[in-house]
Amino acid sequence: MDTSVISAAFDGKNPERQFLTKDFFKMKEVFKIYISEVTQLEINQTPNAELRREMNNLISDMNQLEITEDDKELAAKYVDKDAIPKKYAEDALHIAIAVNNKMDYLLSWNFKHIVKLKTKNIVRLVNTLAKITQIEIITPAELLE
Repeated sequence: MDTSVISAAFDGKNPERQFLTKDFFKMKEVFKIYISEVTQLEINQTPNAELRREMNNLISDMNQLEITEDDKELAAKYVDKDAIPKKYAEDALHIAIAVNNKMDYLLSWNFKHIVKLKTKNIVRLVNTLAKITQIEIITPAELLE
């Protein structure tokens, strides 16, 4: 899962998303949940110390996937093919880490760069051409359907 899912649990500005995210976390024992080193780095950059502490508490028992050179190379391919804008390359890294670690899903609430049809299609194309694993990019709400 990417950082948008974790932060949504504490985001009162979008009550519906917050509610759905909290519902997802209530069921987290049903799933084997992973975060990436990118997620941890993004959380650590949260300026609000209390929010940062709460997010770190939420992920404390989750498995963390490290960033590899293969992840960086695959993320660069996603950016080169315009799946993700270069300015937001860390979003491509979230996808690449999930793909290279053969995750079934990447959970995100980032509709601007990650959970959108264009991104999904380009990721599918890049992965097909590279003959690597496909991934479903979805929201937590879609996983619980």
